[in-house]
Amino acid sequence: MGKQEIGIGLVGSGFMGRCHANAFRAVGGLFDLPLDPKLSILADATDDLAQRGAAALGFARSTSDWQALVDDPEVGIVAITAPNVLHAPIALAAIAAGKTVYCEKPLSTTAASALEMTKAAEAAGVTTLVGFNFLRNPMIRLARDIIASGEIGEVTGFRGRHAENYMASPDAPHSFRTDPAGGGALADIGSHITSMARFLIGPISEVQADCRTIFPTRPVSPGSAERAPVKVDDMTHALLRFENGAAGSIEANWAATARTMDLSWEITGTKGALAFSQENMNELLLWSGAAGRSGYTRIESGPAHPPYGAFCPAPGHHLGFNDLKVIEVAELIAAHAGQGTCGPDFREAYEVQRTIEAMQESDRTRGWVSL
Repeated sequence: MGKQEIGIGLVGSGFMGRCHANAFRAVGGLFDLPLDPKLSILADATDDLAQRGAAALGFARSTSDWQALVDDPEVGIVAITAPNVLHAPIALAAIAAGKTVYCEKPLSTTAASALEMTKAAEAAGVTTLVGFNFLRNPMIRLARDIIASGEIGEVTGFRGRHAENYMASPDAPHSFRTDPAGGGALADIGSHITSMARFLIGPISEVQADCRTIFPTRPVSPGSAERAPVKVDDMTHALLRFENGAAGSIEANWAATARTMDLSWEITGTKGALAFSQENMNELLLWSGAAGRSGYTRIESGPAHPPYGAFCPAPGHHLGFNDLKVIEVAELIAAHAGQGTCGPDFREAYEVQRTIEAMQESDRTRGWVSL
């Protein structure tokens, strides 16, 4: 007899929706799961979008009513890749229905709303996961293990950056990204490097930030001659103080000319150092300080770094972005079945969002803000 199935309900069929669907389709062939995911129903803004999305992504049914998806008895996991303003109502409805909730970042449009979602999930005892999938990279897990082992000594400094170029042109039009509710570059991609800093170093206690708008206006729509003011940041620099005494900084920049995916960081310790860039996501640089070895040692990902071996038995063949989402989904399904936990959960995503809002407050007040 085959394994018991778990029905998947996906809200949204855009880029991240396709990424989720791909992960749910692929995960069973790579991981020994307690349950087999079944692509049950896809919801989108209109019946036509939902039907086309379901056909393209392999879902059995479609609907333009996300509430119907949440209420469907076949659906056990609700995956949310809808616009940010819909995250809260969909998640709260799914929590009320007792479903596991898998939500893309940001968790919501405000920390207050994210806290409401967190408290509801914790009160209901449901499993939650937020899609900070860059944390699933085996090299990131290895880095945290190295830090925890004391190999690089006491961590004293963190310098992180998430820079991309998709808004580098002044003619890149307004979209949900430039809506003030979307939060600008800091909330959109700064949340990734903030989650990375917390994952590797620990909670952040204080921040001071400078948020800058590089292009004061943008076209109201693609190709439009009409322009409207930009009310969010294109670039933010922030200083950080961590609870463990380490200090650091982050940059979030979606107008970084020539950069495609510079999610990178350097960590300095009293005995060594680490460095990483998502543009070379299959390697980690380690400086150990050993006599006669003054440079960084390059550690290449391979089967020795779980769960790389689930994808390939040989080193040097490399994982990709979509593989990180598959790893994330594998952990989600195991947690849904009661086999361990998964994270970042809603509580951690709320803490990331609270940190982002503290940076925005710091920019307004021009001073340090405590968390």
